[in-house]
Amino acid sequence: MTTQIRERIQTYIDYLLANSSAEKPVWNKERFLYGHPNKWNYIDGCMITALISLYEITGEERYYTFAKDFVDYFVQEDGSIKTYNIKEYNLDNINTASNLFFLYDKTGEEKYRLALDHVREQLSGMPRTKEGSFWHKDIYPNQVWLDGLYMAEPFYMRYETRFNRMEKCSDVIHQFENVEKHMKDPKTGLYYHGYDESRNMYWADPESGCSPNFWLRSLGWFTLALVETAQATDESLYYEKRYLQKLLEDLVDALAAYQDESGMFYQVVDKQEEKGNYLETSGTALISYAILKAVRLGYLAPRYAKMGEKAFDGIVDRYLSENEDGTLKLSGICLVAGLGGSQHRDGSLAYYFSEPVVENEAKGVAPFLLAYTEMIRKEG
Repeated sequence: MTTQIRERIQTYIDYLLANSSAEKPVWNKERFLYGHPNKWNYIDGCMITALISLYEITGEERYYTFAKDFVDYFVQEDGSIKTYNIKEYNLDNINTASNLFFLYDKTGEEKYRLALDHVREQLSGMPRTKEGSFWHKDIYPNQVWLDGLYMAEPFYMRYETRFNRMEKCSDVIHQFENVEKHMKDPKTGLYYHGYDESRNMYWADPESGCSPNFWLRSLGWFTLALVETAQATDESLYYEKRYLQKLLEDLVDALAAYQDESGMFYQVVDKQEEKGNYLETSGTALISYAILKAVRLGYLAPRYAKMGEKAFDGIVDRYLSENEDGTLKLSGICLVAGLGGSQHRDGSLAYYFSEPVVENEAKGVAPFLLAYTEMIRKEG
């Protein structure tokens, strides 16, 4: 990474912070497009995670101050969280709470510990499949999505290890075992986006229960879930930790076969030649970050770093560019993709290719900045 690229990215970060607050984060495009007031959500949570990582590397107080002020807009003195409703039973709402561990450790403020306990309560009440996997959301009965493993499991493992005498750590591992059992494709080594235990959803294969395609960002979330859950797993759980690392290595090996010469990956990973498919930023950035972090932690061999670096460089070359006014933008980001719902999202190629592609959206920006922090760590 050249000095010029670092300066460009730094300018981009400065732009994002200068134009954002907890009420109006410039990176949350869903809020802007649909006119919703901001609320506790994983999109902002990922950005705050990136800023905390930048603070830890650079020591620049402005990153810490922004992150704390942002979280404090939602977390009240009694530990309640503005706009957060446990009864939604939505795994996406768990992820943002991972930042509370850092803030609790740094400040010692009891409200963060209380908020952690409050979020942990949601997992106690989450509906589950018959085999014990969390439903992705209460509104999606019997369904497991890859995204949800990242949203919930690193937090779950970390909480149990620190505050609950490791009581439910085996439950965390069981969530991954079920995904491997039902959602891993034996031919490619990739994982399908979703699984419906009931086989009742129109997108579910009647035999396997899986959705029909390998969506890049869901694979990115899952790759990172393996890294961060392994990181949160105590070394005393030797075999469980190595199980996660083996899943990770096998998945990265499978993904390597589909990495484009540009370094990036396609929106639907294994359908590079399909009309309408495109090189997508958010999933590529997630994979880049996960690989680079896993190499640093010793979960992957050093040789894998080249794959992560190539992915990061591919995003910079293709999608980090200037607007006419000289400000920077990060493009090529799939705004959102899911399964089912009122939009009749069927998991087809046509569906994944039809979702809006936007710029400066946190589902792409945050993983990109996290990958950037790993590049800085590596280069010193």
